[in-house]
Amino acid sequence: MEEQDFINDLKAGKQFAYAKLIDLFQQKVFATCISFVPNKEDAEDIAQDVFLEVFKSIHKFKGNSKLSTWIYRIATNKSLEFIRKKSTKKRFAFLQSLTGNDFEIDKTNYFTEINHPGIVLEQKETSETLFLAINQLPEAQRIVFTLNKIDDKSYKEISEITNKSISSIESLLFRAKKNLQITLEHFYKNEK
Repeated sequence: MEEQDFINDLKAGKQFAYAKLIDLFQQKVFATCISFVPNKEDAEDIAQDVFLEVFKSIHKFKGNSKLSTWIYRIATNKSLEFIRKKSTKKRFAFLQSLTGNDFEIDKTNYFTEINHPGIVLEQKETSETLFLAINQLPEAQRIVFTLNKIDDKSYKEISEITNKSISSIESLLFRAKKNLQITLEHFYKNEK
């Protein structure tokens, strides 16, 4: 089936097209969500929101990009929206712990999916520290770094998802790595 026929079936509200869409993208969308929000239940909720948004706004899809790119853009935006909402709440207060503030929160309960396929680290604690540091990056850097290093998207795919040039993505990735290096160096120095 051609992508345009599939999109037309989705726009026409055909049930089999929705089933196929979920079948094709469920795991990929979940993987993107969990790259940003390393908690299985929250990532599943966000993935559901992504599909609701896709179903609700498929008629707005103009075909300027591939359908998959449009869906990844929605997944990225929904994940960031979730982080923004939660970041003011107690549950995400442990992000402050990297700056030296102590909070009585058991962060190990939140990171249910540290064994994300995009991250191969030996220790769960190292993964938690990395996710905490990534969450401190400026948003544009965090998006590019997460999509590239954790979700394994190419520069071209990231460019399509974020509507940024490849040179801009390279620059953001470079700055993200530098910032992570500084943050993690500071963190490990304080740990000793």
